Amino acid sequence: MSKSLSEETFSLLRKDFDFPENIAEFDEEKAIDTLTKVIAYMLDREFERLLQICYRIDLGEEKLKKILHESEPDQVAPDLALALWERQKQKIEIRRRYSAND
Repeated sequence: MSKSLSEETFSLLRKDFDFPENIAEFDEEKAIDTLTKVIAYMLDREFERLLQICYRIDLGEEKLKKILHESEPDQVAPDLALALWERQKQKIEIRRRYSAND
C-alpha cells in the first residue's frame, strides 16, 4: 500500500525536524500542528538550524522573509509550518508526476 501524500510529506519533514511523538492516527492537521510546535521551539532556541532547514527544503528566501517579517508574532510558527508543509507536498507531487511518466 502506498503512502498518502500527507504521510509522505510528514516522512520527508521528519528527516529535518525532531518530532517529539509518533503520530499513530495520521492526519494532516495533527502533523502540521506538531510541526508548528517544533518550529515555535526552534524560533526561540535553534533559529540558525531552522533557517538552514528552510533553505535545504528550498522554501524560498522571499517567502521565508515575508513570514518572518510580516506575520503576527504568534502566527510565525504556524505560517512557517504550513509553508514548509506545502513546499514538501509540492516536491512529492512533482516527483510523482515525473515518475509516473517513466
